[in-house]
Amino acid sequence: MHITLIDPENAPRPHGSYAQALNVQGAEQLLFISGQVPETAVGTVPEDFEGQCRQIWSNILACLKDAGLDVTNLVKVTTYLSGRNQAEANSRIRREFLGEHRPALTVIIAEIWDERWLLEIEAVAAA
Repeated sequence: MHITLIDPENAPRPHGSYAQALNVQGAEQLLFISGQVPETAVGTVPEDFEGQCRQIWSNILACLKDAGLDVTNLVKVTTYLSGRNQAEANSRIRREFLGEHRPALTVIIAEIWDERWLLEIEAVAAA
């Protein structure tokens, strides 16, 4: 599989750690990760945004690992935040988990299903 980042010169530059597009060629495996919520395996939910965000990324890592993949296989990440004021912390924590990897990215401000949840993240990985 070969992944090429696409950041066209005649399109706006990315405002963070993401690519405008990714071209995936020769993939033999696609993993679609449903919207992950900030619950642990036993159903507890961290109270603060940073704890919830880290829990979701831990859940995503678990899905990737069970599929034999890691964060470098992520090609698309969609994050739903319950408030605009969470954007900076979300971006910082995402960079902690992804390092230099830059998937295609969308962040949406939305009402989240459960009032305890401050965000939800879904992803697509390829290998």
